[in-house]
Amino acid sequence: MGTIRAWAAPKAGAPLESFSYDPGPLGAEDVEIAVDHCGVCHSDLSMLDNEWGFSAYPFVPGHEAIGRVVAMGPQAKGVAIGQRVGLGWNAGSCLHCDPCLGGRQHLCQSLQPTLAGRHGAFAERVRAHWVWAMPLPEGLDPREAGPLLCGGITVFAPLREFDIRPTSRVAVVGIGGLGHMALKFCKAWGCEVTAFTTSASKAEEARAFGAHHVVPTGDAEALAGLAGRFDLIIDTVNVSLDWDGLLGALAPGGRLHVVGAVLEPIKLGAFSLIMGQKSVSGSPTGSRGAIDAMLGFAARHQVLPKTEHFPMSKVNEALDHLRAGKARYRIVLDADFG
Repeated sequence: MGTIRAWAAPKAGAPLESFSYDPGPLGAEDVEIAVDHCGVCHSDLSMLDNEWGFSAYPFVPGHEAIGRVVAMGPQAKGVAIGQRVGLGWNAGSCLHCDPCLGGRQHLCQSLQPTLAGRHGAFAERVRAHWVWAMPLPEGLDPREAGPLLCGGITVFAPLREFDIRPTSRVAVVGIGGLGHMALKFCKAWGCEVTAFTTSASKAEEARAFGAHHVVPTGDAEALAGLAGRFDLIIDTVNVSLDWDGLLGALAPGGRLHVVGAVLEPIKLGAFSLIMGQKSVSGSPTGSRGAIDAMLGFAARHQVLPKTEHFPMSKVNEALDHLRAGKARYRIVLDADFG
């Protein structure tokens, strides 16, 4: 397919520059996707700045891509040339380890992220193993669907994984890029939904996204008044919280589930866990099966992120917008390579 044009950072934290590279021969089980749209995730910034210590440069971000299959290796299957697909955080897995054989490919020890060890989707084309090229259901707007493939599945997976029911009471901490999608999914799932937010200005918007109740984050008195209420609390923020207070807000058997990348240790008292048989857990994105289920659910219930669009040629403006905390609530780049 020839040289691929992209946007890449030459070093950690640097602005992205026009970049071209030769991807080499297409792997036997790989597909090549012409990118139409790509979401911008905070993980792109973390990788750009090498916050997690495994970025390589030149670095091409992008792992929430929507596009069409333009080439297939001889052993690729499950998609067809011209088919619209999505590609998320994962671009490859071994398919023979215990997690892969058990349908948990996202927990593979040899998992290959879309933007680590390979070039990502801030590009005119991107490659992946066919397993991770997910057909996009009819009825799901391709311009808006990209963020579902990382942020969306991250907050959807706990509902599926932990057998959350329509009668469950669920709280979401943080009404940002992840949190606003969590509210939408939880509402569509049928749950009674409470939003925790530090921003009073987001209260009405949180209700519009699906929250039945809105509580100020950090209000100890309000949190104490919710003792024993929630079956699940999904924490989407990357800062330390009143962990024992949140555990106290869980019902017996309830779960505090962390999907925000909190860098500081989470300190908890043992009795907060023991009394009430409560759990603390975390998860990455989701398996291929979970992503397919999420996309189908999103199409049926029209669960889509609230987005702002930038042409891909203005990627640095988009990243500055995200760094400044101004995104409402996910950014999508529209490919304009010409």
